[in-house]
Amino acid sequence: MRAWVLNGPNLGRLGRRQPEIYGHTTHAELAERCVAWGSALGLEVEVRQTNHEGELLDWLNQAADEQIPVVLNAAAWTHYSWAIYDACAQLEAPLVEVHISDPTQRPEIFRHTSVVTEHAATVIAGHGIDGYRMALEFLARD
Repeated sequence: MRAWVLNGPNLGRLGRRQPEIYGHTTHAELAERCVAWGSALGLEVEVRQTNHEGELLDWLNQAADEQIPVVLNAAAWTHYSWAIYDACAQLEAPLVEVHISDPTQRPEIFRHTSVVTEHAATVIAGHGIDGYRMALEFLARD
């Protein structure tokens, strides 16, 4: 089974961007781990990251058309993008929402309701990079 891990804005800076919150693992290292975790679970994992909302929308539309399960960390877009909300609404294969940090434990600006949650089969937050492994395990079970 194929699965996509889609990451939104600034996640390409993992390892350099606020490591006290997001850890020291780079996005390249995260991608390698996701592919390895997926392989061990019988999943063919592709990891993508973008700082451009339209590109993420195109990927979500393609995932909908091809019925590809998605692990999504929409980053800042999680909190306000109605376009991401609409794109997630059309997904038929499972969607897992992932957050490296726990938005409920962050400053007030991050605590807004997620536009993704309503469409997600589950939400994994606050487990660092390991949350991606947990998300892939969820997809492999589903």
